[in-house]
Amino acid sequence: MTAPLAGIRIVDLSTVIFGPYAAQTLGDYGADVIKVEVPGGESTRYTGPSPESGMAVMFLGSNRNKRSVVLDLKRAEARDALLRIVEGADVFMHSMRPQKLAALGLDPDTLRTRNPRLVFANLVGFGSHGPYSGRPAYDDIVQGLSGNAALMQMQAGEPRYLPMVAADKASSLVAVHAILAALFARERKGEGCVVEIPMFESMVAFNLVENFYGHHLTPPAAPMGYPRVLDAWRRPYRTTDGYVCMLPYTDAHWARFFAEAGQPELARDERFAGIAARTKHIAALYETAGRLIATRSTADWLAACERLEIPAAPMNRLEDLLEDPHLKASGFFQSLHDAAIGEVRFASFPVRIDDEDPPLRMPPRLGQHTRAVLSETGLDEAVIEGLLASGAARGVPPAGA
Repeated sequence: MTAPLAGIRIVDLSTVIFGPYAAQTLGDYGADVIKVEVPGGESTRYTGPSPESGMAVMFLGSNRNKRSVVLDLKRAEARDALLRIVEGADVFMHSMRPQKLAALGLDPDTLRTRNPRLVFANLVGFGSHGPYSGRPAYDDIVQGLSGNAALMQMQAGEPRYLPMVAADKASSLVAVHAILAALFARERKGEGCVVEIPMFESMVAFNLVENFYGHHLTPPAAPMGYPRVLDAWRRPYRTTDGYVCMLPYTDAHWARFFAEAGQPELARDERFAGIAARTKHIAALYETAGRLIATRSTADWLAACERLEIPAAPMNRLEDLLEDPHLKASGFFQSLHDAAIGEVRFASFPVRIDDEDPPLRMPPRLGQHTRAVLSETGLDEAVIEGLLASGAARGVPPAGA
């Protein structure tokens, strides 16, 4: 398969998850992602269990299909080397605060003067047109500001963050499609552009797809928050021996469910007759369903739902995903063999193109490709060795050295 982004070169100065996960996705699509790191490497290289220094599990999860270059951008000669790399790039992406980027002379005007076709992607905490612009932002901060913690409070009674870096990952996917759109526009216009992807605004937009609810209308027709997803009974239903995830949704689903549970008359209850009534009385509906489901086993309900064509599934723990029959059959989990680490497992890229999976490459060691990438810019070998010897750049020693 010829990867969709084969031939596209991306220079990535981002760190942690927001930018790296976006860059990994672009790399999974076939782009040549050059990860530019500070001499010590980014923090996720040291977060969690680590089979070797600088290759911790948090780094492995969002940095495959990349090359690593180490440059000390506090030094002028390292910044000059980066500018040479950018001259041959299609995308420059970063997650630095604008003030810091400008202080390094890496602002959009400077880079796009040297490379007019460059797509310059600002992955920032907050958009540049509001009072929060330039503030630092991490996942917990954005989850709190964007309403995630309040949504959890509305459902469960106390504010909590989602147990994942939801703002980082959701914003990463926004960054991917924004960069792809900018590249597509460049093919029409012949020149690049500056793209801004703010975490805060991205997560607010994500949260309000369903939760803007009645506030789409003026005056508001209902409070904000989609009642179905906020009800405390919206959770896996307890059975006699565990849990089941069930979602009767249509009129036919609910009629079949109530009949199966021995109370067909509930389908004619004015509270549950039609989706508008069910939405208005969602708490009573889910509580009633929970009480009925609790009388039978998980296997019994799964078999009944399959027979009645009602959407249902068992509740997987994270460990269960490794043995999930669908994921196993589709080869979702893939392993790579590393000479030093051994077998390394990955959740594979979920997209197939022409029924093929994109190839996976190991996340890079710190500075593994510094020499190669600098050489590709046309720098003389003696200049490269000088950068390495001075500490302005760092790389893995050549084999046998």
